[in-house]
Amino acid sequence: MTTTTLSSREFNQDSSAAKKAAKQGPVFITDRGRPAHVLLSIQHYRQLVGGPDASSIVDMLAMPEVAGAEDLSFDPPRAGELFRPAELST
Repeated sequence: MTTTTLSSREFNQDSSAAKKAAKQGPVFITDRGRPAHVLLSIQHYRQLVGGPDASSIVDMLAMPEVAGAEDLSFDPPRAGELFRPAELST
C-alpha cells in the first residue's frame, strides 16, 4: 500500500491524479503543511471500518441476519401517538 501526500493546491489542480493515487493507498491532503484530510478508495474505506462490501442498498438489505438480533425489542409508536390535538383556547 502506497501513501501519497498532496497539498490542497495540488489536490485542487489535479483531483483525478489524487483519485488514481487513492487506488494504491491513502492520500493525505495538507493545509499549510499539516495533514487535514484523507482520501481513500471505497474498498480501502470498507476494509478500514469493517463494513460490508455491498455495492447497493439491495445487497445490504439481503445481508444475513445478525446473531442475537431476534432478542432486540422494537416497539415503534403508533401513528396516533406521534401528534396531539392543537389547543385553541387562550
